[in-house]
Amino acid sequence: MQVFTGDGKGKTTAALGAVMRALGQGLRVYVVFFMKGDYPYGERRILAQLPDVDLASFGSLDFVDPANVRPQDREQARQALAAAREAIFSDNYDVAVLDEINVAVAFGLIPLDEVMALIRDKPPGVELILTGRKAHPELVRVADLVTECLKIKHPYDRGIGSRRGIEY
Repeated sequence: MQVFTGDGKGKTTAALGAVMRALGQGLRVYVVFFMKGDYPYGERRILAQLPDVDLASFGSLDFVDPANVRPQDREQARQALAAAREAIFSDNYDVAVLDEINVAVAFGLIPLDEVMALIRDKPPGVELILTGRKAHPELVRVADLVTECLKIKHPYDRGIGSRRGIEY
């Protein structure tokens, strides 16, 4: 199991690099996006065109406020975890990316124990990749690989907004 975490840019990008490598070796991939709704992310558009990749996306277009989590935020995260579980145990995939699941756990949208059970019970031939800031220490502990993306500098710090094809 792999974890990509930290406050810097590159967590989803790193996970999708692993997806490209897996596809290049003939592996089958499932990607579930937690907390990302139907925003027109470029990576989603291109992944949907590739063979041997299936995608699912859950959440709204609004950011989740961790101090005021709405019931629909929890429900979307629950559905995302259920979709991930179904895919992981389907025998249809070799790699499963759970994008932003670390944030979903950190914000209390899904319980850590359910994610730990998924990791513990998954078939041995399925590689899990978990992304998102604030990876729980227990997820870090059980992972085989943990990479922290460290922010040194970011265009947002200078007031530069998201750019099509660069940040989304």
